[in-house]
Amino acid sequence: MFQPLAPAHHRHRALAAKHVSGLSNARLEAVNNRIKTTIKIGYGYRNLDNLIALVMLKCGGLNLQLPGRQ
Repeated sequence: MFQPLAPAHHRHRALAAKHVSGLSNARLEAVNNRIKTTIKIGYGYRNLDNLIALVMLKCGGLNLQLPGRQ
C-alpha cells in the first residue's frame, strides 16, 4: 500500500530542496547527458582508455582547432 508513495515522496523532497537552496541540478544532468551520448558515439572502441579520452575531450572544455578548419 505504501510502496507507490515512495517515488512521489522522493520527487517531492527534490522539489522542496530546490526551492529551499535555490540550486538546480541542470548542469549536472547536462554533463551526464553529454557523457552518455559520447559513450553511444564511441561504441566499439577497443579499449576503455580511448573512450575515457573521448569523454574528457568532449566534456573537458578544451577547444582544439584542427589545421584547415574554422
